[in-house]
Amino acid sequence: MKPIKTLGVLTSGGDCAGLNAAIRAVALHARQTYGLRVLGILDGTLGLMDRPLRYRELHAEICDGRLLREGGTVLGTTNRGDPFHYPMPDGSYLDRSPDFAEGVRELGLDALIVIGGDGSMRIVSRLCAVAGIGMVGIPKTIDNDVHGTEYAVGFSTAVNVVVDALDRLQPTAASHHRVMVLETMGRDAGHIALNGGIAGGADVILIPELPYTLDGVARRIREVLAQGRSHALVVVAEGVRTEQGRPVTDQLSGRYGGIGQYLVDEIAQRTGVETRATILGHVQRGGTPSARDRILASSFGVRAVELAAEGRFGSMVAWQDRGVVEVPMSMVTVGARAVAADDPLIQTARGLGVYVGEA
Repeated sequence: MKPIKTLGVLTSGGDCAGLNAAIRAVALHARQTYGLRVLGILDGTLGLMDRPLRYRELHAEICDGRLLREGGTVLGTTNRGDPFHYPMPDGSYLDRSPDFAEGVRELGLDALIVIGGDGSMRIVSRLCAVAGIGMVGIPKTIDNDVHGTEYAVGFSTAVNVVVDALDRLQPTAASHHRVMVLETMGRDAGHIALNGGIAGGADVILIPELPYTLDGVARRIREVLAQGRSHALVVVAEGVRTEQGRPVTDQLSGRYGGIGQYLVDEIAQRTGVETRATILGHVQRGGTPSARDRILASSFGVRAVELAAEGRFGSMVAWQDRGVVEVPMSMVTVGARAVAADDPLIQTARGLGVYVGEA
C-alpha cells in the first residue's frame, strides 16, 4: 500500500455540535503521530468540485482548545445538491463526480475522512470510488439515526437542548395551568424526542415510528390533571404525522414542521386546557458541544486517522459497547436507523406512565 502523505477531511450534511472537536482530533493525531499534511475541504464536497478548489491546511495553531469548544464547523458544510445529478443555473443537471475526482488529484489527497450522516456517507463513498481514493467515515447527526453506532456526534448536545427547554417550560406551564407542547427535530427517527422527553419529565412523547391516537394523548393528559397536577408536558418529533397519517409540512417549502401546532389545537379541543407550542428547530444544532460529544468526536477522530493510516478504507468508526470500533460502510449506507419497537427506552417511558403511542 502506498503510504499516506496528505489526508483530507470534510464535513457534510447538516451541522451539529462536536464537528470541530472531530476535525481537531483528526488534524492533531494525523500531524503529531503520523507526520501527515492535513487539508480541510471547505463546504463539504463543494470544496473539491468548485474551481478554484476551496480548502485550508490545518496547522497546529487552529487546533487548540478553542476549536474543541466551538459549535458548527469551521470548514463549512452543505446538504444540498446530489453531485451525480447536480442542478445547474440554467435548470439542467450535470454529473459533477469527475470534478470531485479531479479536485482530489489536484490536491494530491491520499485518503479522505468524511464526517457526516448516512446520506453523506452514501454519496461521498460513491464519489471516492469514482476518484479512486480511500475513505473513512465519522458518524455525526443530531438525529442519532446512523446504523452501526450507538451514538453519533451531535446527538448528546441536541438532547441536552431539549431537556433544558423542558426545564424552562415546566415552571411556566405550572404557573399558568397549561399543556406545553415541545416540537423537536427528528424527521425520520424519534431518538431526540424519546431521550429528551424521558430526561425532561414529559407526560406524552410522540415519535415517527409509533402510531398514536389523539384520544390516547388526551386521556393521558386528563389522567395527569386528575392526579392533582395543574399542567402537562408533551414532546413530539417533527416527523410525526397526523392521526390520519398525513405529513405536516410547510406548504411553500415542503419542509417538516407544524405537528406541534396541530397537537395544540387537538389537545385544547379534547381537554379544554389552554395549550401552547414551542418549536426548537435549529437551536438543537447550535451551541457549545456537551462533554460527551467532545469525547465522542475526539475518540472518533483519532481512530479514523488510524484506520486511514492502516489502509482500512470503506469503513466507519462507531461507538459500541463502551468503545470505538470499525464497521463496514455497507452497514451504514442503508437509510436511517429508526427507534425499534422493542427499544428499552420505550419500555422505560411506559414504565414511568408516559404515553408513547399505541403498544
